[in-house]
Parts: sequence; structure tokens; C-alpha cells
Amino acid sequence: MDRKFLSVGKIRGLQRVSTGAKAIALLAVDHRNNLRSLLKPDAPGSVADEELVTLKKQVVAELGGSGSGVLLDPQYGAAQCIAAGVLPANKGLVVALEATGYSGETTRRLSERLPGWSAAKARKMGADGVKLLVYYHPQSASAQQIEDLIAGVAQECKEADLPLFLESLSYSLDPYSRKLTSPERHEVVIESVKRLSGLGADVFEAEFPVDPLVVSDEAEMIKACEELTAASAIPWILISGSAKFYDYMQQVNAACKSGASGVAVGRAIWQDIVPLDNVKRREYLQQVIRPRMERLTSLCNAIARPWSDFYTSAEPATNWYRTY
Repeated sequence: MDRKFLSVGKIRGLQRVSTGAKAIALLAVDHRNNLRSLLKPDAPGSVADEELVTLKKQVVAELGGSGSGVLLDPQYGAAQCIAAGVLPANKGLVVALEATGYSGETTRRLSERLPGWSAAKARKMGADGVKLLVYYHPQSASAQQIEDLIAGVAQECKEADLPLFLESLSYSLDPYSRKLTSPERHEVVIESVKRLSGLGADVFEAEFPVDPLVVSDEAEMIKACEELTAASAIPWILISGSAKFYDYMQQVNAACKSGASGVAVGRAIWQDIVPLDNVKRREYLQQVIRPRMERLTSLCNAIARPWSDFYTSAEPATNWYRTY
């Protein structure tokens, strides 16, 4: 395939958040409302902000060096982890742009920017990339608004010269069922990648294209992931959602064999620590969770498709900086 020329800032950002093999193994700790629900399922609103900050710093301190980069939110994670010195200096940083959750009806979801935050501010604080999460269904009445949001953010990232990681979460249009069937999920995920990957983002963060609780045959998984690869105009990486770790490993194996460029892994790797006290959390992170992250990174290094298959940079002229 012909590689697309990417600006020097975006190339540098992708270099910073990837391994030497140009695979992406992001540790995702940008959770907010869903982390509150994990910490206190019966009373998420009672979770203090400091509880979120503490957990994020613990996870990054123990796991941040085991992947290629860390994905954090600006409210409770990014600046706090830098200030505490727990974010490794030799690892990349991607910071979320979106407000947590969505507004609107469950069948017409609207994603929103976090007020007061921007790609320019992320660049200013030292981020190597930014992430935008959207809730999207191609047939939803909100689809065009979501597409316009993505295009606007992509232009903002172009001006800031930061790579944009775009995450799309599917949902059902049936008001009586919040979960897509596996065939519906396949259709929606593939069509979403097809429509959204050409709107200016640089890396697509995709859901697994079939329901892994329904489809367990590796050949069928690989076929679905190959369709996703064919549909995407940009490199894609696999998110983990709430999958269990060993189920997620199976998904990653199928995805990377089929053309994925890596992972953005969150709860699937660290959610087991949530009920533990601080001392036990640290021990579990070191003894169980860190080897998981190392194993995922090694797998991506071995079989993921390098993002450099998609992008290259032009040789800069000696006066390039004058118009930069």
C-alpha cells in the first residue's frame, strides 16, 4: 500500500507512544465514571476525586514502564502522574479530550468535549498524542453530529501537530436492549471504522468486531478482524473494554494476526486490583498485573502490524521551521 505522508510532529508523537517495532501497547487509565462504578458499585457518586487519583498513580507507577505509553485523562490522571514522578520519562503520553459519558437519549448518544481542555493544551503540557472517544452508530440520528465532532477535533490536532487516537463505542438503537447481538455488533463496528477512519484521525481504537462471549472460534475471529483491517484507512488498535484478561489475550492474538497495530488495554488488565487495599494493590500489581502487561507488549511486538506501514515523513527542507 502507498504510505501517507505525516507531519513531523505527528510522526514524533507516534514514535514516542510505540515500541521499537512500531507496535502500540498503550496502558489505558483514563477511566472516570466507570472507575467510580468499579470502586463503589452501589454508590459511585460517593467516590472522592482523590480515590481516583490515588488508584491511577498506583497503576501507572507499577505498570507504566511495561508498555509503550500511557493513556490518561486530564482531570485525575495526566498532570497528577507527571507531578508525582510516576509516569516514566521514556514512555509516551496520550491524553483524553472527551468529557466522560454521553448526553442525549440512549439511542441517540452525543459525545462531548471536556470543557476548558484542548489539543493545544495537551501539547503544552507535554502530551505525545490525544484521544477522542465517541459513541457512534451509523444509523443513529446523532451520527452526523459525531462525524462533525471528529472532523473538528482532527483539524485541531493538525494545528497542534499531535496524533489523534479515535475510539468508537457501538450501541443498540433498540430502546429495550442496550446490547447489540454479535451479528449486529459485527456490522456496526465494521461500518463505523469504514466511515470514521477517514475523517482525519491517525490511529483508530476499535472494539472487537464480534461478541467474544458468543464467537469463540479463532478462524471466525480472525476473519472478522481482517474485515476490520480492510475497512480502516488508518492503523487500528484493539481496546479491551470490560473483558477478562485471558479472553482479551485471545482477542489480541486474533486482531494482531489480522493486521492490528497493537492495543489500548485498560480494565482487562488492572480491574482485579480495585477491591484491594493499597498494600495488596501494590503487591498484586507487581506480581500479577505487570507480567500481564509485559506479555501483551511482547505479543504486540511479535505479531502486530507496524504503524509505519501506513505512514512516512517527507525529508524536511532546511528552512522548514519558518512556516511551521
